Amino acid sequence: MNTQLRPALVLFAVLSLVTGLVYPLAVTGVAQIVMPESANGSLIVKDGKPVGSALIGQAFSDPGHFWSRPSATSPMPYNASNSAGSNQGPTHPALSDAVQARVAALRAADPGNTAPVPVDLVTASASGLDPHISRAAADYQVARVARVRGLPESRVRELVEQHTERPLLGFIGEARVHVLRLNLAIDAQATGPATR
Repeated sequence: MNTQLRPALVLFAVLSLVTGLVYPLAVTGVAQIVMPESANGSLIVKDGKPVGSALIGQAFSDPGHFWSRPSATSPMPYNASNSAGSNQGPTHPALSDAVQARVAALRAADPGNTAPVPVDLVTASASGLDPHISRAAADYQVARVARVRGLPESRVRELVEQHTERPLLGFIGEARVHVLRLNLAIDAQATGPATR
């Protein structure tokens, strides 16, 4: 019994040390050297303070900001610890009601805009954390943001263009706009009111 117990305890201690301390420290150290921004959460910093992550969306609902793609996470939107979609199919009444409410909110914020509402402004993604919207969703909101913030529409379009991320290698994926970065650029330019 003693001959089996001692090697088992030594193996347990060695493996605990290697897998519980040495390996995590080694991986963390390599990550800090090779990709420090990603290893630290891809934080977006403004005035020396983190205002968000480049990987996780944020809720914007005032007309002076570009609105993000809706999030279905609970108990709050963009909850990274509970990443998930709603799992509601296209014929589910709750999904239909949510989409209609989101369309109504967009129309109420910009009554003069009669263009079709881009689908990514009214439906959540599978993760519920998307920090990006499509270029069409950004273009849909340009006139409203420009009017509310007191900026020329051409200047807001320039900012959207500057914050548009192109498809990988020119053909993989679609052009997309990072909402938080765009809104920070709008805040830096704008003279009109904005709240979150």
